[in-house]
This record gives sequence, structure tokens and C-alpha cells, in this order.
Amino acid sequence: MNELILNTGVQDFIEKNWSTDIVSVLLNKPLFDGISQKELVIQLEAKKKCREKLPIWFQTPNIYYPPKLHIEQTSSEQTAMYKADLIQGKKLLDLTGGLGVDSFYFSSHFESVFHCEMDSNLSEISEHNFKALDRNNITCIPGDGLEFLKTTGNTFDWIFVDPSRRNDKKGKVFLLEDCLPNLPKYLPLLFEKASRILIKTSPLLDLKQGIQELKFVKEIHVVAAQNEVKELLYVLEQGYASEVEIKTVNLFQDQQICFDFNLQDEQQITVQFGKPQNYLYEPNAAILKSGGFKSIGKSTGVQKLHQHSHLYTSEKRLNFPGRAFKIGEVLPYSKSGMKSFSNTKANVSTRNFPLSVAELRRKHKIKDGGETYLFFTTDKENKRTVIVSQKCN
Repeated sequence: MNELILNTGVQDFIEKNWSTDIVSVLLNKPLFDGISQKELVIQLEAKKKCREKLPIWFQTPNIYYPPKLHIEQTSSEQTAMYKADLIQGKKLLDLTGGLGVDSFYFSSHFESVFHCEMDSNLSEISEHNFKALDRNNITCIPGDGLEFLKTTGNTFDWIFVDPSRRNDKKGKVFLLEDCLPNLPKYLPLLFEKASRILIKTSPLLDLKQGIQELKFVKEIHVVAAQNEVKELLYVLEQGYASEVEIKTVNLFQDQQICFDFNLQDEQQITVQFGKPQNYLYEPNAAILKSGGFKSIGKSTGVQKLHQHSHLYTSEKRLNFPGRAFKIGEVLPYSKSGMKSFSNTKANVSTRNFPLSVAELRRKHKIKDGGETYLFFTTDKENKRTVIVSQKCN
């Protein structure tokens, strides 16, 4: 951490030039003594990354920015706020603190937060930024969080872990055993120091696999932002042996769309199938990831087109957590039936269909765009079907 970057003149330059052309800055002669142009560019690039993802960091004076990779890997403020609202207590340990966005929001719900970070430079940056952000109840501990756990006399109300998904030998990974730390291996140590653990995993991890590898899973939160799944949160409680609750949330700037279900109930629900009626529904990304395909049908009163299609239908417009469409017509899929769409614009989607969107566009010469939505799918009688529809407001 180069403290010269915090000088007033340098900070003014960063504030006025964060959106400038990076190449021109790199090619300039050094503008400030003791600061390379590369260091300056790191500040400009990272601040620009924070504008949408971390607006409080972006707006706060005297923030020291790490390389943009750390910004890309950290939680957004939106998902960090969601996590922080799930838990509270006196003491929390953030075992893999990183840039500290999660620790910052946890600190509003805990009397004290301990932020462990292996990278000593990033730990120093985080400690400075917490002060700039006026958070004085966060203690930064440079070093291995596991080693800290082994030696500390503290116990905690909660431990939060966001294991690194970059493995030196395997590259980018998502299986828990390949992440650092290896959580299935070190869970006994964590439970020695806390009875409740919150774990953030890759959105690629299979939920049931996570349940098998971890112990005492009480809840799983599937968190999407603007209909893109960002993270899975596993809530562990020592000794818990009951049913697992799945909670899905789709975060937007002005609202949260939630749908919860019980994993055991999902397995026992009898699905109601039906042919396309007047309205078509596609669940949001969080529900699709959660696998609650039976529960969402039962909860909303819609019928499913096919066991593997994950599209739903109803005669009357119903409130549904996802996209809704007014069906115009339903066509059997055939080469002759698709001729009318040749060289026209349409939004193409596939669910349980042998051809990809790209293949269908190429084969039938369908251009992207327009107000027509074509769903290529399979109905309850296993027939290939094209549903022509318009998106509902």
C-alpha cells in the first residue's frame, strides 16, 4: 500500500479522472513523486469498477482502491446488505475477508467484527478503508483465518466464510473440496469456535451436493440480482437435524422478489401438467437454480408443460415470480411451420428442446429482437412445440 496515493493532490486527480482513457495515463510521464503511472491506473480502474457495484466506496473520499480483480471478486453492496440482514449478534468472524465489503455490512448488525485476510497488503487497504467509511468496530487481522481460529481465545456468535474459488493447481473451481479453505475438512474447527456458520459458495455448486458435503444445513439462500444468480448462502447451525428450507430472492433496485419452499416437501408434491393455455410463465433465475419446480407450481396454481420443461401455464393471468407472456398461438415444431418466421425478428428461448437458440436462429433465419417471443419446448405429450407469445407488462 503506497500511502502517497492518499495525498490530497493525488486524490483530487483520481476523483476528476476516474473515467479517463487509461492508455493515455499510462503513456504520460509520472505525474506525482513516488507514484508510478501503473499505480495511478490501478486506482482509476478500480474506482470506475466501484461506481455501480460499490457506490458507497465510490462516493466516499480518501478510499484506497486495490487492483480491479479484487473488486470483481467481492460481493456487491446489494448482495452484502442481503447477507447482513440474515444474521446478528455480538461477535462475528469473517474468515476470508478480502476487500471487506461483507464485513462492512455485518458491522451494522454486530458489536464487533474480526476481518481475517491472507494478503497483508489487502488487509492494510481494508483497514484504511474501514476508517474512511467510519466503521470503528472492525478489527483487521492480516494472515490465515484458520491459524487465527486455532490460537484465539475468542468464541463467536457467527463465522462467515467465502472460500476462494481460485486454486493454484486447478484454476477456477467451485467444488467445496477444491476451494480454499477446504470447508468440509475444517468444519469441526469452525464449530469449536461458533455454533452458527454462514457460507457463501459459487452459484455453480449443486444445492444437494452442498448439503451432503456440509453439516447441519438449516437454510440455503439462492441470491440473484437483476435475474442473475450471484451466490448461494448456506446457513449452518450446530446440531441442526431437521428439514432444509430453500429461500430464493431476486434483488432489484426497488424491490426483492422472494419465494421459499421446503426441500422435503418439494420431493413429495404431485405436479399438475397441462397444455399451453392463455398465459405462459418462466420462473426467475433464483427459482430455476433452486430446483423448486413442483413447489412453485403448487404455490401459484399454474400447470407445468412437461416434467423437464420448467415452463408453466394458466387460463387467467396469475401473480408469478418470473416472466409472464400472453400466448398468441401454439404450433407443432416443423420446418414448414417455421417458414413464416424466416427473416423476421423474434426473441428465442428454449426449454427441454434438442436444438440451441443459436442453432434455431441459423436454421430458420430468425433475427434477434422485436416484440414476439418464441418458446421452443416439449409439451406433456412429449411433442416438440413452439409457443408464440408477447411479454406481459
